[in-house]
Amino acid sequence: MTPRQAAPRKELQQAASELAQRDPALAAFIAKVGPPAMVSRHRAPTADHFAALAESIIYQQLAGRAAAAIHGRFAALFDGTPTPDAVLALSVDAMRGAGLSGAKTASIRDLAEKVRDGHVKLDKVARLSDEEIVRELTLVRGIGRWTAQMFLIFRLGRLDVWPVDDLGVRKGYARLFGLPVPPTPKELEVLGDRFRPYRSAVAWYCWRAAETITPAA
Repeated sequence: MTPRQAAPRKELQQAASELAQRDPALAAFIAKVGPPAMVSRHRAPTADHFAALAESIIYQQLAGRAAAAIHGRFAALFDGTPTPDAVLALSVDAMRGAGLSGAKTASIRDLAEKVRDGHVKLDKVARLSDEEIVRELTLVRGIGRWTAQMFLIFRLGRLDVWPVDDLGVRKGYARLFGLPVPPTPKELEVLGDRFRPYRSAVAWYCWRAAETITPAA
């Protein structure tokens, strides 16, 4: 499997500098929080792409502590990092016993099958475009566009991903730029054009704004 490829620090600093020149509101926020950090906001990165995607499936629609507990039990089922073959060698009952729902068990097993059979080529994703990766990953049951975009940003360090369906990005954008209500995904798609090729960094600042700025601020 290909190792994790975070965006180099120099590129993130360059992105912050360029974005600060483009917009004064963004410049003020960047001055407070510094360059973006393209690592997971909730958990430490794992060693390979398959394990990271399985982890993402486990975390979907769960609070952080509950997801971490389930992921810990899931990881404990393996001698080392989970692999497609190791997952498929497990029984469904063993996975359910770790706390995985039936849907998430099916999703992780489908991911394992598609990686093993070559329908999803995780060893080649670094050479694919963002949209090619999204198309490939969304072949897997339970992996939608949002999960694929999070993989692009936090796993591969891609700098121009714009997750317009993410509520945190929409809320943070409204707070950063003084909008009375969050933009719709369609509106946000257009609003993000001026920040190419650093939209991942803007998304990161939107997440931070949603976390650190209150509506009354």
